[in-house]
Amino acid sequence: MPATETFRIPKHRHHVSTARHRLRKALADWGVAGEQADLVTLLANELVTNAVTHCRVSHAQVRVILALHGTELLLEVSDPDRDRLPRLHDSAPDEEGGRGLALVAALADSWGCRQERYTKCVWARWETSVPPVP
Repeated sequence: MPATETFRIPKHRHHVSTARHRLRKALADWGVAGEQADLVTLLANELVTNAVTHCRVSHAQVRVILALHGTELLLEVSDPDRDRLPRLHDSAPDEEGGRGLALVAALADSWGCRQERYTKCVWARWETSVPPVP
């Protein structure tokens, strides 16, 4: 059975740190540490920040799911702005933002997005050397 951490945060920038801390704790509880935990936390920060920044639905909640299935970590971040799927683009050197998905694409083993009935979900996967949680 996979280990899973699921929660929702309000769509406000100051709640991004709450998501980071909850995910970091779950990773530690599962024995994922060091560079692997840093990587997952960094990319979770990017995906959650994108969700709270770009979702146009007022008073929305962002759902975060982190799961460890065997040696695979899966992160899913969903928001109710289902018709605005994220896309990679080249950021100019003087732009302050716009590199989050490029980081996810470069550092995750795989990533993507999908439309669900009422939400969109952006996900990323990584292989880890951590043994399965009993």
